[in-house]
Amino acid sequence: MSSQLLPKALVKLIDELGRLPGVGARTAERYAYYLLRADPRVAGDLAKALGTVHDQVKQCPVTFALIDADEEVSSLYSDPSRDKSLVAVVEEPLDIVAIERTGQYMGTYHVLGGAISPIDGVGPEQLHIPELIERVKKDDVEELIIATNASVEGESTALFLQKYLKDSDINIAMSRLARGIPVGVDLEYADQITLSHALEGRRKL
Repeated sequence: MSSQLLPKALVKLIDELGRLPGVGARTAERYAYYLLRADPRVAGDLAKALGTVHDQVKQCPVTFALIDADEEVSSLYSDPSRDKSLVAVVEEPLDIVAIERTGQYMGTYHVLGGAISPIDGVGPEQLHIPELIERVKKDDVEELIIATNASVEGESTALFLQKYLKDSDINIAMSRLARGIPVGVDLEYADQITLSHALEGRRKL
C-alpha cells in the first residue's frame, strides 16, 4: 500500500496485521481502521498483551503444553486427578483446548509441536517424539490416544508413531480418535480420509 494514500503509522499497522496467518490485505485494513477509530485503550490493551506474551508464556517441559511462566509443569499434568497412564498425543497446544471442552477426557497430553510434512521441511526429528518415549517409560503409560489431525500430515505422523513405538520394543495400547461424517454432509462430498475413518469407527446397531 502506498504511503502517499495513508499515514505511515497506519500503513505500518496494516502491514504488520497482514503478516498474521489467515489475515488478508482487506481484513488487515479493517482491523487497523477499527483500532484507529476505537477508544485508545483498546489499542493500548492489545499492545500490552502483545508485549508480555513472550515473557509470560512458556512450554511445559514435560507435556510441551503452553503454561504460565511461573508454573513448573502443566496443571493438567500435575493434577492428581488426571490419569497419567493415558496420554492424548496432539499436534499443537491449542488442540488440548478442543479436547478439554468436551469434558470427557481425564488423561494427560503430549504436544508433538507439529506434524510430519516433508514439503514444509518438518521431519520426525523436529517433533517431541523422543520425549514422548521417555514419558511412556517414566509414567508407566498404558495407552496412547493418537489425536493428530485428519489430514495427510496427521495420518503420516500417526503411522510413524505406531512404527516408531513398535521398533522401540514398547508394548503399549494405541488408539486413534474415531472420525466420522459430519451431520448434514452427503457421502459424495466426503473426502477419502473422512470416509475411511467413518468405516473404521463404525458401530453395531
